[in-house]
Amino acid sequence: MKSRTILLGLTLLLGIFLFSCANNQTEQTDEVDTDAIRTQAVETFASNLTELAPTPTPLPTLTAVLLVTETPSNTPEPAPTSNPCYNLLYIADITIDDNTQMKPGETFTKVWEVQNIGGCAWRPGFTFRHVGGEPMRGNTVTIDEAIPTGAKRQLSVEMVVPSGINGVIESAWQMADENGVFFGDTLSVKIIVGNITTPSATTAP
Repeated sequence: MKSRTILLGLTLLLGIFLFSCANNQTEQTDEVDTDAIRTQAVETFASNLTELAPTPTPLPTLTAVLLVTETPSNTPEPAPTSNPCYNLLYIADITIDDNTQMKPGETFTKVWEVQNIGGCAWRPGFTFRHVGGEPMRGNTVTIDEAIPTGAKRQLSVEMVVPSGINGVIESAWQMADENGVFFGDTLSVKIIVGNITTPSATTAP
């Protein structure tokens, strides 16, 4: 009876010992497996980070561009004409040359010779009118006939020398179309009224 009790106790101790060893091996196995799992997870995470990292985009190559600056031309642009179809050329003074001496109140007729050098005829209704200087009572002249291209004509204006003015007196006139647009050369008359004193030249001692 006593030996059975001892044998039963030894068997119980042996069972406890074996059970304990089995538990230790399980815990160690669990620990090893947990570490392996953690290592594997870290490696997988690092691998994913490497795959997700953006690939650097190469910068575009810059090409130098040569800018060419145009030098402005010094050639003046021709002034536009109101109507290139019409033009007038001064040819000569027929009466009253420039610097003609005259008296106040004197009446005279100034005559110019001109030519139509435009591409169109001057139509009836075109006018020859005062545009500058002293009008000297001159009135606007209206053309009553067509003047073809290339034709020469004489334009005349009756004038009166103004009183109370001494010295050089000028008057300017120009042709205009039916709309009042001027064209061609400006014609002028220049007279002298009274005595004009010219400063004498001084001689150096």
